[in-house]
Amino acid sequence: MMTTLKGDTIFLRPLEPEDLDYIYSIENNEALWELSSTQTPYSRYLIKQYLEHAHKDIFEVKQLRLLISDYDGNELGLIDIFEFDPKNLKAGIGILISDGSKRNKGIGSEALQLLIDYCFTHLNLHQLYCNISEDNQPSIKLFTKHNFNIVGTKKDWCLSNGKFKNELFLQLINS
Repeated sequence: MMTTLKGDTIFLRPLEPEDLDYIYSIENNEALWELSSTQTPYSRYLIKQYLEHAHKDIFEVKQLRLLISDYDGNELGLIDIFEFDPKNLKAGIGILISDGSKRNKGIGSEALQLLIDYCFTHLNLHQLYCNISEDNQPSIKLFTKHNFNIVGTKKDWCLSNGKFKNELFLQLINS
């Protein structure tokens, strides 16, 4: 296993066909749809197809989803690289700790640092960015702790429960 993706309490690994039920439960959890801009459920068939292609190279598909696992083999969440742009050396990132009782325990922080190190070391990226709803204070705190700067506000960006919310744009430049 790459040491870059291995932390003290967790590690990041590629998705496996055996992750079907876990991914299915996350993608069909309506409470999480606002985070992923999802509006419809996903079938097991579609997720199975996705997992069959998850091995493709990030340079080909422009994204990479990794599973956050503890050393006992428990699935803790997912962390994504999306909109990978090798020409401009940038990518978006997102993270989800699926079990609410596991949040605010350092798992997300450790996973985020591992991904930042991977992106800057192995993908040679110049910058990472993320988009966070203005009312998602735990995520804002997590990303700013890792030196992401809030560089913009997208006004009335997301419609949630009949109300528009602002979305913050955060950026980390690899110095």
